Amino acid sequence: MKTKHPCRHLANLALAAVLCAALPAFADGPKLPGIGAAMQEMIAKNEIAGAVTVVVTKDKLIHLESTGFADVAAKRPMTPDTLFWIASMTKPITGTAILMLQDEGKLNVSDPVAKYLPGFADLKTPSGKPANLTITQMLTHTSGLGEASGPDAQKAKTLADLVPLWLAAPMQYEPGEKWKYTQSGINAAARIVEVVSGMTFDAFLQKRLFDPVGMKHTTFYLAPELQLVTAYAKNKETGLLEPVPPRPEFGPRDRPPQGNGGLYSTAPDYARFCQMLLNGGALEGRRYLSAGAMRFFTTPQTGDLPTGFFQNETFGNHGANYSWGIGTCILRAPHDGVAAMLAPGTYGHGGAWGTQAWIDPVKGVAYVLMVQRSNFPNSDASDVRRNFQQAAANALAKQ
Repeated sequence: MKTKHPCRHLANLALAAVLCAALPAFADGPKLPGIGAAMQEMIAKNEIAGAVTVVVTKDKLIHLESTGFADVAAKRPMTPDTLFWIASMTKPITGTAILMLQDEGKLNVSDPVAKYLPGFADLKTPSGKPANLTITQMLTHTSGLGEASGPDAQKAKTLADLVPLWLAAPMQYEPGEKWKYTQSGINAAARIVEVVSGMTFDAFLQKRLFDPVGMKHTTFYLAPELQLVTAYAKNKETGLLEPVPPRPEFGPRDRPPQGNGGLYSTAPDYARFCQMLLNGGALEGRRYLSAGAMRFFTTPQTGDLPTGFFQNETFGNHGANYSWGIGTCILRAPHDGVAAMLAPGTYGHGGAWGTQAWIDPVKGVAYVLMVQRSNFPNSDASDVRRNFQQAAANALAKQ
């Protein structure tokens, strides 16, 4: 017997129309076999409470699935619209903003930072030389710029407030000498976007990227009606997941729109961003980045320097397998584990609490993983990421 749609049983037709229209927003999309089971395995092992997984090609959503809970105690299920703190997955978006302005002829990534932030003209390296930092060095973690930390950084309300704190901090090393993950450099690039565009960083991204791309839920600032996923930490003694509070320095309206890690987003939203990149900087007839800008984004800018989060022995000494483009990590050569199923030239970024997005231009797909776990030993190297990407790659190989 054919089951009638439940909305048709409602007496109030207006209400029925509203409810029926709302259903697709909370429904999963097409599913690749094996991914849901891979995530259920991670939930059973208390690696995560839940996940939202997306796989896209340049013009098609081929997988969208929600697994587990957004909040375990409240029995709130994960849905495609669940909002996550994406942390450092903000960085490629910051790089995109800079490259948009380069396309307009308003800056060049080879420019000295001091051209836009004059205080940098007096910055000295540890050896006492003029630093002469460039925008590229800021966005590739090779600047050596000191970090802003402590009570003054927590009091900052704008990106401009952070500039004197970066300049007051001792530089960490001679520019270009090595790669070291540096939050201040990315935030300095976000401040340059403000200076050049005349808009706050959040307003620039809203107008130039989020609204036109259709990233409807992506934001620096949490409105009361937005229900954020609950983050969890795995207790080392019991092996159980325990809830942890949101990071207080991100989300409130009185905090700067931090380009290093301030964004909240959903899996479908970030997948739209990935589709734009897969399309060479365009989406649905609108261009966001030129072919030249995409080359800066996806081509190594760090020479032969070892880079990334797999450099120590614990994670395989894979520093030479990675490089950095403008705001994004680039896989030079695949290696065992999370990179085994990815082609050379795959690029993307992870976030501190386990979120991941990787774009494989050779295979023409992007993988987006949204979870919220605060104490992975290395969120880029997590079994959750590996199992998701491997399950997706296995399914795609059979198509």
